[in-house]
Amino acid sequence: MPFLLIKAYTKMKKLPLMLFFTACYAIASAQDATIKGIQKEAQKELPKDTAHKDGWKKGGLISINIGQGGSRNWAAGAEKFSFSTAAFLNLFANNIHGKWSWNNNLDLAYALVNTTSLGVRKNDDKIDLLSRLGYALAPKWDVSGIVSFRTQFADGFEYNYLNKGIQHRISGLFAPAYLTVAPGITWKPAAYFSVFISPVAGRWVIVSNNPYSYVYPGGVAPTGEIETPLSLNYGVDPVKKVKKELGAFVSANFNKEVVKNVVYISKLELYSNYLKTKRVDDTGDGKARPGNVDVYWTNAFAMKVNKWLNVNYNFDLIYDDDVRQFGPNKNAPGIQLRSLLAVGFTAKF
Repeated sequence: MPFLLIKAYTKMKKLPLMLFFTACYAIASAQDATIKGIQKEAQKELPKDTAHKDGWKKGGLISINIGQGGSRNWAAGAEKFSFSTAAFLNLFANNIHGKWSWNNNLDLAYALVNTTSLGVRKNDDKIDLLSRLGYALAPKWDVSGIVSFRTQFADGFEYNYLNKGIQHRISGLFAPAYLTVAPGITWKPAAYFSVFISPVAGRWVIVSNNPYSYVYPGGVAPTGEIETPLSLNYGVDPVKKVKKELGAFVSANFNKEVVKNVVYISKLELYSNYLKTKRVDDTGDGKARPGNVDVYWTNAFAMKVNKWLNVNYNFDLIYDDDVRQFGPNKNAPGIQLRSLLAVGFTAKF
């Protein structure tokens, strides 16, 4: 499923909302099955709990994974030593009062890999908060309001800046951060699937933590090359530090045991900006391009071995037309992909 979306998006470069809604309907129409205990231990966003009728319900999940490799006199070539560690923490707090519901979910993830040739580098970093307030209109429909916030913990780097082997900061805490506030409706055709739709949603792209991040004083290299401020890579003016957007927002969540002891969890967010898209580096023609849909898609497969041991595979895809760090000249948008396979300890509380 992830590879089909990548292929289609690469060909079109614009993601038609009609295809998304068709896919949502197809998934919702599929035959339901019993959701077993593994789902509650592995999920990032919990499905509706029918036993929870009133008041607060809180809990969480922690997962710690490690990996190690090594070689000596290996003719085919291999790292002499490698070590990786990854940690994931999910916290939730849900409240029900009559027809009102308030769901809060926080995902935190961080991973490092250390190799002989490259040293220590970050390969996962996420802070993802979702809060949704809803009022039930019907069994499958809520009028809702969502607040979504995303950023990362630590600095990320480009390690061959200007083709000179220089380490250059390209991300960090609040560099960038995405805040979305959206009123709308939520459709819940099944316990494992829901879609939130907002025709008018505000989004703020924030780069407030060292928005310039120059390597050379004043952003001018000894060769005369002019550095691009970090914030411009995310379409944000380094003086203002915040870019305001207004557009349509769709969030779909899927959480189901697809085969025995294997749970598939997916969250897809689409954002279409109605406002003009002229970037602060004066490129573009200044026209609004709502067809250039921003995509944020996370996928996780959780495979249960026993009570404490899990095998997890994560696959993430992001496309943002304003993120311009790719291409031969490092000034073009591109599809961002990330995957992580890990084995480790998991505990629910």
